[in-house]
Amino acid sequence: MKATLWGTRGSIAAAGPDTVRYGGDTSSVELRTKNNRAVILDAGSAIRRLGSTLSEETRVDILLSHLHMDHVQGLPFFAPLLDPNIEVHIWGPISTTRTLRSRLARYLSPPLFPVRVRELPEVVFHDVPPSSFEIDSLHISADLITHPGATLGYRIAEDGAVLTYLPDHEPALGCREFPNAPEWTSGYDLAANSDVLIHDAQYTDEEYVGRVGWGHTCASQLAVFAEMTAAKRLVTFHHDPSHSDEMLDDIHEELKPLTNGYELIAGQVGLTIEI
Repeated sequence: MKATLWGTRGSIAAAGPDTVRYGGDTSSVELRTKNNRAVILDAGSAIRRLGSTLSEETRVDILLSHLHMDHVQGLPFFAPLLDPNIEVHIWGPISTTRTLRSRLARYLSPPLFPVRVRELPEVVFHDVPPSSFEIDSLHISADLITHPGATLGYRIAEDGAVLTYLPDHEPALGCREFPNAPEWTSGYDLAANSDVLIHDAQYTDEEYVGRVGWGHTCASQLAVFAEMTAAKRLVTFHHDPSHSDEMLDDIHEELKPLTNGYELIAGQVGLTIEI
């Protein structure tokens, strides 16, 4: 399994001279299975560029963590959606009131977008409860994690190798002291003993004080979560749109002394990781 980061930014795209190295596009990660099947994690603005490379595919799967705009805003501009020769499967968190198709149709319809869901040629929607399922050679476990609205984290395994994707996550919310016991820690079961953990790293500790409950992680909490889950490699992700490349460099330098037992990898656009 191979993972490539196409979009690493959180909340809103932030392209500009200060975000070139870490990237300005919002969340999207390309996975390649051992059979070279494309599976995409989230459909932020970066999925537009990614889609332009997939014209030879016959099927593409997209796993949505949740439906906040920064994770679906690139979907209407994803070229395979309009290609009748490519079957696109979109997986996302189940709702008790409306299907995934009907919720996405609120965005994929006028006045927000001129093309309606019913006009797309080969799209299949999957409402995902906390559960496990298979895509090609991947075994995928999905579970709810702490973030406003229904949000799924994904644990993806292939031949014993494990990648966990928790792009928007606040595991310390409600804890008097963090870390809490593993059984009471959001995302623990998904991340435990992962070979690669791609995780929300949106705030500095100072910023987090005024943003408790917003659904994101600060640097010190991220270091603790990665250690308690015994992840082997931690990839920082969902960078705040106000953080420049230089500021993110400084944040990672501050994180390095906190790491214990795992490799810290700065989540930058274009990064490819073999798992």
